[in-house]
Amino acid sequence: MAIAKAHRLFLETPMQLTMLKSKLHRACVTHAELDYEGSCAIDSELLERAGILEFEQLHIYNLTNGERFTTYAIPAEPGSRIISVNGAAAHKAAPKDRLIICTYVALTEAEARMHQPRLVYCNARNEVTGTGHKITAQAA
Repeated sequence: MAIAKAHRLFLETPMQLTMLKSKLHRACVTHAELDYEGSCAIDSELLERAGILEFEQLHIYNLTNGERFTTYAIPAEPGSRIISVNGAAAHKAAPKDRLIICTYVALTEAEARMHQPRLVYCNARNEVTGTGHKITAQAA
């Protein structure tokens, strides 16, 4: 009986889905500071555009070398266009590497169906070249 009740409760509990919250696409590393306290410093204007909060967990995908790692965001000077990979993660990125920096959020299925991520596209100088909420379908 207890197993049936637990199973029913499980089925009635709203499922949480992990969805893309925001993305800085093709951001360019400006610094890799091994001796700085671990984190990723990002121009605070870019953080704001992407809706990324200070100390929010980041998933970073290095397009240049294929490394993937997790750290957290700290603000860099507004307008500086800094993307600094710090601490142990500095072994996974070098200046001029291109990164995809993502955050994720847990949502119910109903919330997920309404959710739109904040997508920010950067050039090699970390200037915003575009924003959006949808990714174009990949063609065959």
